[in-house]
Amino acid sequence: MGKLFNLLTVSVLFFFGCSHLQSQSQKVDKATVQSENQIGYLFFKVIKDQSGVEKISLTEKKIVQGKMKSIPVFVESEMKSGDFLITLCDKKGREIMKQHVEDPLNPELEVFGDEMARHRLKLNETEFSIRFPYSSEIESVKIEKITNSKKKLLFTQNL
Repeated sequence: MGKLFNLLTVSVLFFFGCSHLQSQSQKVDKATVQSENQIGYLFFKVIKDQSGVEKISLTEKKIVQGKMKSIPVFVESEMKSGDFLITLCDKKGREIMKQHVEDPLNPELEVFGDEMARHRLKLNETEFSIRFPYSSEIESVKIEKITNSKKKLLFTQNL
């Protein structure tokens, strides 16, 4: 009877020990997936020529490890004339994500002196960037400028 009890005890301990090891390996797998989170950065330069036409170039792209604390939410009603609409697409041209960038050539600055005031600068050249949760599905980027009447395509490039 004592041998049967010992055999049963060892079997139960072995069973729970193996299930504990399996649950620990699942935790490691989940941790590995979380560490694969990446953030993508795209850096652009925009130049307005003498005729007033904007030319955009992609100067750099980076992919870094990390997780975005918040994902930018695109709200079309918040866009104003002069703002840029950036669309990230897959290889079939389907939209994966959209982002709004306030007019980079006419930024609004706050000035503090005797009182606070806002001034709008007019630049002929500047740089801007976007960041987004990286996905291997993202194949191209498209930038459109919002005008009073429509959207004007300024830039498109495969990544």
